[in-house]
Amino acid sequence: MSSVPSKETLPDGETVPLFTLENARGFSVQVIPYGATIVSVRAPDRQGHFANVVLGLPSLEDYLGEHPYLGAVAGRVAGRISGARFSLDGKIYELAANDKSNHVHGGIAGFSRKLWAVEKAAPRSLRLSCISPDGEEGYPGTVRVAVTYSVSDDNALVIEIEATTDSPTPFSLTQHSYFNLAGDGDTLGHELQILADAYAPMDEDLGLVGRREPVAANDFRQPRRLGDAIPQLFRKHGDLYFLPPADPRALRTAAILRDPGSGRALTVKTNEDCLQLYTGAFLEGRPHAGLCLECEGYPDALNSPHLGDITLRPGQTFCRTTIYAFSTF
Repeated sequence: MSSVPSKETLPDGETVPLFTLENARGFSVQVIPYGATIVSVRAPDRQGHFANVVLGLPSLEDYLGEHPYLGAVAGRVAGRISGARFSLDGKIYELAANDKSNHVHGGIAGFSRKLWAVEKAAPRSLRLSCISPDGEEGYPGTVRVAVTYSVSDDNALVIEIEATTDSPTPFSLTQHSYFNLAGDGDTLGHELQILADAYAPMDEDLGLVGRREPVAANDFRQPRRLGDAIPQLFRKHGDLYFLPPADPRALRTAAILRDPGSGRALTVKTNEDCLQLYTGAFLEGRPHAGLCLECEGYPDALNSPHLGDITLRPGQTFCRTTIYAFSTF
């Protein structure tokens, strides 16, 4: 639950600044351009005491090393593409199999490994951009992406993603922060509600198998204590949920997370099609120290087009918004 110093440098000497976005109530979000990474979110508890409620690393050097996408923007496609390959407009594309037989979170050098350019920095908002060239990680098309982080008066973190391409390509990013509303310890006492009645089953390698099924043991339509629910989940990992249809691109509530001890609550709103719950079961040395609520498209859509569409084509502008709104109870 730590954040990097105010300014550090990459091995090539390029500076990586730390930006702090803060509202008048003291709610703040810290971001570094490397990976467009959120390194801290400080929110008040029911007594008004502030704590960092996302997992972070102590230095830029740690973020340059191997870590489970802590706070980063993941993609060109967030989640797993089964078999590390897909077909688009009659052509087969091979990707890096960086998670057993699957391709996950954009591959070996996805958006989480890029130094994003700072387009606009203000006290309460930050706009970052980057370019993924044609052929990077095996993906077709040059993609230009911008992510804007902003904090609202009512303690919400708003994430807006825009992208264009010069050639058809799969595209679906997510913000991969790990939340712990207690500020430390584990999340097993947290209560989670996910407003979805269907999910995408996985195989033993956590690859998607191209089906949509009703929720069962992974049903969070009513709030459940995570310590009670996790043992019933497949490999204690968590699932990808299909959010109910809504007006095109309309924001709707996807999940609500509450910590009875601190009184902090997190409401997730998005216009994405899916929500990936990751319980943090495989966090090395600290399982369940944080959990992810990743808003994204169906990652394996090009292999299972009946379950979604994540193809971005020339002339289109990808526009998605996710809001993580903090409150107390």
